[in-house]
Amino acid sequence: MKYDIADIRLAAKGRTRIEWAERDMPVLREVRARFKKEKPLRGVTLGACLHVTTETANLMRTLKEGGAKVLLCASNPLSTQDDVAASLVKDFAVPVFAIKGEASKTYFKHINAVLDAKPDITMDDGADLVSELHKNRAAQAREVIAGTEETTTGVIRLRALAKAGKLKFPILAVNDAMTKHFFDNRYGTGQSTIDGIIRATNRLIAGSTFVVAGYGWCGRGLASRARGLGASVIVTEVDPVKALEAVMDGFAVMPMREAARVADFICTVTGDINVVDGEDFAVMKDGCVIANSGHFDVEINLKELRRLATSRRPMRDFVEEFTLKGGRKIYVLGEGRLINLASAEGHPASVMDMSFANQALGAEYMLKNSKKLKPQVYVIPEAIDRDIASLKLAALGVKIDTLTPEQKKYLESWEEGTA
Repeated sequence: MKYDIADIRLAAKGRTRIEWAERDMPVLREVRARFKKEKPLRGVTLGACLHVTTETANLMRTLKEGGAKVLLCASNPLSTQDDVAASLVKDFAVPVFAIKGEASKTYFKHINAVLDAKPDITMDDGADLVSELHKNRAAQAREVIAGTEETTTGVIRLRALAKAGKLKFPILAVNDAMTKHFFDNRYGTGQSTIDGIIRATNRLIAGSTFVVAGYGWCGRGLASRARGLGASVIVTEVDPVKALEAVMDGFAVMPMREAARVADFICTVTGDINVVDGEDFAVMKDGCVIANSGHFDVEINLKELRRLATSRRPMRDFVEEFTLKGGRKIYVLGEGRLINLASAEGHPASVMDMSFANQALGAEYMLKNSKKLKPQVYVIPEAIDRDIASLKLAALGVKIDTLTPEQKKYLESWEEGTA
């Protein structure tokens, strides 16, 4: 079995951590038990480009139990947990191509190692696997049955590809599932981002001014958690509806240029480029900490910051100091990459439980329905979404009401109304 990881001797540690995560993934365990019996992915080669974490390891186990031949590479150079990669190789015979901190050249080499296996189904987190297929392996892309996509950023890229008429196979937008973005994006990103910032800096959040760039589901979660730790939170936005929502939620809203003047922390969660730019660096106060929790390392204009800096040096793991003219210092975390995975461990298993149940069931759905699907981006069926929510509630010991036949009839009719 071919693989490329940091150190196979880390497997024992990785195995126990995978088991620890599994305890908080009851929905995925249910899916795995059914997959083991039914083998819905039998004979399928599945190529995954995801964050190589304990939660992802449990997804890989589930897909393999479903009969698939699974290969895995990283969706971010800093997100790999090397002990988990080692355990997947040694204990579960999953070929992994991922090393934490790998250079860009190695990153794409690993993506191509997965594509060399000619996957029938792709599973992406940011659309790098699919993009590589379409850019450099167009003939191979036509042979792919279907794919799934985990992130907001990836779905945006894929919808742009479909709009241009260049998408060559159907993709399921797992990110658009309610049991994904309502929970993973909001609660997972909110907690794990704060965790990453604190681990990297050991700075106190309480009493600080914390700027959140973007008020999508990830921004909502991050702003809420920062406020919960005692920060004064400012939101920056370009969408008037989201900005209004932030105001109604009790946050100050202003342009980044104004927010940057008073910020102790700035964290971007937008999915766009140069959200923190040269003119923002020019007005930041001494000691400002900048981080990113959007998928790619483009939200902070690091190229411009390097140009403005008179000197740079590492201060701690995942903390780089930039000194500007006049002696002001700005600190960038995790090379501008996902800070919740660079310096922390990513989302808690309990929210990834739902996201990865969506991935597993989404792969099954796409395989079953591929012949009637066009090369478009599809939303996960609501029935799957609600089944996952029901399984999660049952695992939590929560019971809810059900409609009576009379109530169902009333909701489906137009005749009855005001008496």
